[in-house]
Amino acid sequence: MKLPFVLDDGAAAAAALGLVILQNDETLEPELRTIFNDCTRAIYHTRIASAEDVTPETLRAMERDLPRALALLPTVRPLDVVAYACTSGATLIGQDRVAEIISSVHPGCSNTNPITAVLAACDHLGVRRLGFITPYVPDVSSAMQRLLEKNGLEITVFASFEQSQEAVVARISPQSVLEAICTVGRNNDVEAVFASCTNLRTFEILDAAEACIGKPVISSNAALAWHMGKLAGLGPLRGAPGRLLGS
Repeated sequence: MKLPFVLDDGAAAAAALGLVILQNDETLEPELRTIFNDCTRAIYHTRIASAEDVTPETLRAMERDLPRALALLPTVRPLDVVAYACTSGATLIGQDRVAEIISSVHPGCSNTNPITAVLAACDHLGVRRLGFITPYVPDVSSAMQRLLEKNGLEITVFASFEQSQEAVVARISPQSVLEAICTVGRNNDVEAVFASCTNLRTFEILDAAEACIGKPVISSNAALAWHMGKLAGLGPLRGAPGRLLGS
């Protein structure tokens, strides 16, 4: 018996979002799943090989493998937005170079990455003086600080967990991140706090952190989700944590 059927727009009726996630990232997918959770907004994931240790050299090495990872995303219908989900990787490879690679594989779609998204988020929120928290070793953090400052932001307070291993970063407790944000964000020279790295768990403490300091808190994952939503024309992500995602 041959069954009849009707075609519709599929799982991505509202938006089709492509996401290149690091092989060693354990945090981004569970966090984004909490907000892109209806049946019309589809996120399609692919993985890119990444080293266990985060260094400038291992981050730059991902440039070679990025086209191959991008090519594994679905192409039956055009993607609305494609993101390379590594804050430090986009910093070391370069925002423009990442955008160029994405456009070469998926022409015509919008693209972003966490550091580009953070810059857009700061502009959207009207903040310039940042408290900056990273899990990285100094040379990676320094490269990111230079990029932020080059784009008109002032880092008034900096703090780091100073870890090089992705597995350690993914297991820094949300309570530890909350305490770090509160310590940095209470400074009067800080207008907002940026907590960097897609492997750092923040979604469950964003509201508490903002209540503690009375200021916006921007995490890599929150900024990336917000920017992807904006580029896809989705509007505010209802029920999402933090001021940015609800704006």
